[in-house]
Amino acid sequence: MLVYEGDKQQFLSDVQDNSIDQKIEMNMWSRLHKRVSQSEEQSWRNSLNYMQNVLLDSEIPNSSGVAIEFGIPNTNKRVDFILTGLDRANQHNAVIVELKQWSKVEPVPYIDQLLEAEIIDVQTRFSHGQQVVHHPSYQAWSYRSLISNFNANVHEIPIHLESCAYLHNYVPPKDDPLKQHYFQSLLEEAPVFYRSDVKKLREFIKKYIHTGDAKQTLYYIDNGEIRPSKSLQDSLTAMLRGNQEFILIDEQKIVYEQILSFARRSKEDGKKRVFIVQGGPGTGKTVVAINLLVQLINDDQVCAYVTKNSAPRNVFDAKLRSGAFKRKNISSLFKSSSAFIEADANDFGTLIVDEAHRLNKRSQLGPRITGEDQIKEIINASRCSVFFIDEDQKVTAQDYGDREQILYWASYFNAEVQEGMLLSQFRCNGSDGYLSWLDGVLGIQEETANPTLEGIDYDFQIVDDPNELRRLIEERNKADDKARIVAGYCWDWVSKNDAQSVPDITIDDFSMYWNLRGDGTYAITKESINQVGCIHTTQGLEFSYVGVIIGNDLRYEKGKVITDYTKRAKTDQSLKGLKGRIKKGDQEAMKTADIIIRNTYRTLLSRGMKGCYVYCTDAGLAQFLKTRIAGYVDEEESPLLAAEKE
Repeated sequence: MLVYEGDKQQFLSDVQDNSIDQKIEMNMWSRLHKRVSQSEEQSWRNSLNYMQNVLLDSEIPNSSGVAIEFGIPNTNKRVDFILTGLDRANQHNAVIVELKQWSKVEPVPYIDQLLEAEIIDVQTRFSHGQQVVHHPSYQAWSYRSLISNFNANVHEIPIHLESCAYLHNYVPPKDDPLKQHYFQSLLEEAPVFYRSDVKKLREFIKKYIHTGDAKQTLYYIDNGEIRPSKSLQDSLTAMLRGNQEFILIDEQKIVYEQILSFARRSKEDGKKRVFIVQGGPGTGKTVVAINLLVQLINDDQVCAYVTKNSAPRNVFDAKLRSGAFKRKNISSLFKSSSAFIEADANDFGTLIVDEAHRLNKRSQLGPRITGEDQIKEIINASRCSVFFIDEDQKVTAQDYGDREQILYWASYFNAEVQEGMLLSQFRCNGSDGYLSWLDGVLGIQEETANPTLEGIDYDFQIVDDPNELRRLIEERNKADDKARIVAGYCWDWVSKNDAQSVPDITIDDFSMYWNLRGDGTYAITKESINQVGCIHTTQGLEFSYVGVIIGNDLRYEKGKVITDYTKRAKTDQSLKGLKGRIKKGDQEAMKTADIIIRNTYRTLLSRGMKGCYVYCTDAGLAQFLKTRIAGYVDEEESPLLAAEKE
């Protein structure tokens, strides 16, 4: 939706008589029912005065269309400025301009890792402090791609889109962080202009806007049908076809077909539907979700893959963008669970929610807690919503998603409900017995069918030195670059604000950093073999081999595996809201903390496809786990058996 629309002449008049900010504010309320802050009003006044100066060029036609704060459908993104017109061949053109008031930019300290993951960030300073943000050219280019991918008129008219960024306060230093060699391909897609680049920006605009269009191009953009473009559909299909790890097997295919039929019915009759899929670790929930995303996009549905945690979104986005389609922007298909607070009813055809047990009741956007209920917002925003859940993987006090809550909100919207189940284990070497054994040794279930690992074909080892754990994982990683070390969150994230700090995790002469330092795709970035993953960046992902460091929040005392919430790191937010209640004697809070810690290690210990190696900081727990491995012999207690074994 266009908040402000006019032609160049009208825009110049509104800026010159100081009414531009008032008109935008009035339209924000009348068209979007949104109030704006004083800082946003100030930014309009500042930035649009600079754009006025740019457009004071007689060769830029007075009848060129001008749009300000164009809301991109199905997102909470708004384009700062669009100028439209016709090129020399009388083709419709639109130039997207991302406006920034930045005066200083710095490189991020972990740029090599981010570039490998195709995450393009820089640092700048706002009133509330230093912040890592996307490169402004990336923002401009991504908005262009969003409109191109989902606005039918862009392809059918057609409309040629260009994009750039204008940092009107920025005077670049000698070694400009925004124009480093690793940003070259990005700058070719969307150039960046600075305070002294007014003439250059004018020339860029005039390459595409030769004659005015009397706002016709704006009309086409604003009224284009919202559906996936053919090029996006073709690219996704080709990427999935060449990706072996997304092949559906057995019951995965059955559940996939059931959901597909369900979602297609919602498209046909407009009725709300909710599908709940339950499945344990490694049963293929994500494989089904990604296949659904691609097929429903090919069905001309506007869809998104949704998770609370960014790690799965980043990883699957990067995997689908690999190879020949590396520069194809599909990031808009991967959304946070907090993205639907302001969504209109049925904005989306289908929303596919992976790791739905990790949903929160309300969303936290920076320092603000906002929204009403993430489950409600997701169901409201889509005709069909699909929730993949495993309630045994709830790992924080804020984890809210469960079958009961989903059914409650489905009933609220009078939605038709269907349920499915994924049972077959495709992780942990396909062994349901290993997961059963885990539930037993972790005390999640008192009795299981697998008290030991006897007969279970899975490489599980307890090591007595974290350096040995690291050596084993590094050796396994040489085969496929898919082995990683993870740990319980028992060590503070001290490197959070200081990239040159001492390592976060230190055990005697062993030391490593948390991957939380900035790697958005820990599971597939090569450099992350030198970092330790935690529950927040590994849940929903898998490795060929996983090395798990169990901290002192899980110990073996007096014949039992116990948990100790006091051993969690101060920087861990998993138990937020529980610790104070526990100190006051709240038994329910104590029980919740106990479940969270056990579930955390159940999740970490089930990340490995082929094997899992474990180091325990508590010697008693290490000894107990050894006794539960098939064929274990305590040589001190039974020297005869030890001799026989030799």
